[in-house]
Amino acid sequence: MANSMFSLLFLLSAAFFLRPSSSQVSQPSNSTTCNGIFINYQFQNRQKIHPFVSQLAKQPYSFSADLTLLNSGTTDLKAWTVFLAFSHNDILVSISNAVLSDGSVLPFSTEPETPVGFSGFPNPDLKTPIATAGDLSQIQTSVSIIGTQFGVQNPGIPLPSTISLSDPAWTCPSAAINGANRSISTCCMPNLDPLTNSTSIDNSTSADGNFLPRRSGDLTINYDVIQSFSSSYLALVTINNESPRGRLDNWRLSWQWMRGEFIYSIKGAYTSLVSSSDCIFGMQGKFYKDLDFSKVVNCQKIPTILDLPSSMANDDNVGKIPSCCRNGTILPAFMDASQSASAFQLQVFKMPPDDNRTVLNPPQNWHIAGVTLNPDYTCGAPIRVAPSKFPDPSGLQSNSSAIASWQVVCNISQPKNSKPKCCVSFSAYFNDSSVPCKTCACGCPASSVSRTCNATAPALLLPPDALLVPFDNRSAKALAWAEIKHLAVPNPMPCGDFCGVSVNWHINSDYEKGWTARVTLFNWEEVSLADWFIAVEMPKAYDGFEAAYSFNGTAVGGDTIVMRGLPGLNYLMGEVDGSNPAKDPRVPGKQQSVISFTKSKTPGIDVPSGDAYPSKVFFNGDECSLPDMIPAGGASRIGSEGSVSMVLILVASIFVLFGR
Repeated sequence: MANSMFSLLFLLSAAFFLRPSSSQVSQPSNSTTCNGIFINYQFQNRQKIHPFVSQLAKQPYSFSADLTLLNSGTTDLKAWTVFLAFSHNDILVSISNAVLSDGSVLPFSTEPETPVGFSGFPNPDLKTPIATAGDLSQIQTSVSIIGTQFGVQNPGIPLPSTISLSDPAWTCPSAAINGANRSISTCCMPNLDPLTNSTSIDNSTSADGNFLPRRSGDLTINYDVIQSFSSSYLALVTINNESPRGRLDNWRLSWQWMRGEFIYSIKGAYTSLVSSSDCIFGMQGKFYKDLDFSKVVNCQKIPTILDLPSSMANDDNVGKIPSCCRNGTILPAFMDASQSASAFQLQVFKMPPDDNRTVLNPPQNWHIAGVTLNPDYTCGAPIRVAPSKFPDPSGLQSNSSAIASWQVVCNISQPKNSKPKCCVSFSAYFNDSSVPCKTCACGCPASSVSRTCNATAPALLLPPDALLVPFDNRSAKALAWAEIKHLAVPNPMPCGDFCGVSVNWHINSDYEKGWTARVTLFNWEEVSLADWFIAVEMPKAYDGFEAAYSFNGTAVGGDTIVMRGLPGLNYLMGEVDGSNPAKDPRVPGKQQSVISFTKSKTPGIDVPSGDAYPSKVFFNGDECSLPDMIPAGGASRIGSEGSVSMVLILVASIFVLFGR
């Protein structure tokens, strides 16, 4: 009897301790048991395609699959985006009822285990079965995917490794593979607010309850429809810079029309191509038989739009749009809040079946870029937001409302295999060698281009004056310095940095109560840079920042100090010929300033050991390449010369301001 009781207790205990936790319970893999958003990826078929090769990993196969979303819950799913992580070097060739969330165009090459976002278009929202009486056309969507993949022989079934919603308001457990190994699915549930024990998604019936909240990003673009007609509408496009570091110069904006639209007229900006040929020979010309297409601005499916010069801001025909016509420059708000936005207006003609004033669809696949020395931006899909409000131009206390509004959020990104566009060199008073920018810091010429330099060898140490000389003219100085310092010289010698802008950070002095650095900017391009700025992150020295003497320096928080040119000195000139072009090397544009730090707010800071060097440097919002080493430390100049050092700082500042 005792043994039987012991066995029963043992089984009960085992059942208790071995039961799956709530986080381990498998979620419904069937749509009938899911009371949230059911997502299913169903593999359909595939076949071997040319070219036929002997290497399995390089053999291509075409495949087709369906991605299905079904709202079986009580909360609307708005502006849905699903992430899929493909695993077999898949190339997406065609998708229906969706676009790639980052604006990429097809065909698109995926990276193994890197999530790819699919956003719904033209139907980005899924309503609840309660609000629609279970109407599948309103609660379900299906995306057909056709693509190419490599190296998966029959009978293997290639499936994504992960599948989930991108919206953090929803929780999606690990996906389950069905018994036939031909599909993968998950059931996503809305998160609960721990304070109210209700969903964190607002489905209120307020005026804005039917729209998603506006989101923040480095750059936001508003697409506001301000007038609507049966066959056309008027839209205002506003680009807002919300990043403390990012900027754009000579911006170029593009998007993709998805439903046959075309630009009839535009004010505040212009298209890179003025042509109506695509309309005349396309379906637009057949539908608008009586339209004068000679007045149409652009009929491209993917137009490119540029800002107008400031001289046309008050032009009656193409200007007079607030925030327009600024030569394509959008500055951070800390530099000039009035210059942190750009806007233009366009009239868009639509095509059937959208010839109704209530049918409005924004363009997709947005891209924006500036010149070489600007950050790279990646833009998401447009999301429907509450209509924008515009103050009455007469000054009355009333607002006008847009008919419909969408928001596109763009963030600074680092594309794969991209290189910085600027670099940093280090030097110090206690070491007579300078650490130059890294070899190929901003990329090297393609291997197919003949070169006589070593792209992998570390850069050679240089005498300080060599930093003033273009790289092609440094060889003699580098070789002489290597001989003096007994440094090894690779054969062939290291390549240059190939950067348009370089920054030299020089430790200028170190005394009992503080220390100073000298920052020098070099422009190796022929184009002058207006309204430049530099940002440095100084984790160990930030609190001690005092002043920049020839730059406008500001501590902006986050261990970051921002410096820019003083009024009248805000142009970083381009590279020019030397005084004797036949003999002298070209001369880079140059600006410099001494900056001072106190040690009273950073006790224990060790200047020679590296605490006085920045951990990150940004020029015009783009992160620069840093050297892998710093000048070897020497004896600090600690003593009573603090007051003398400050006098030297002022003298150096006067020299920088008036000596050039």
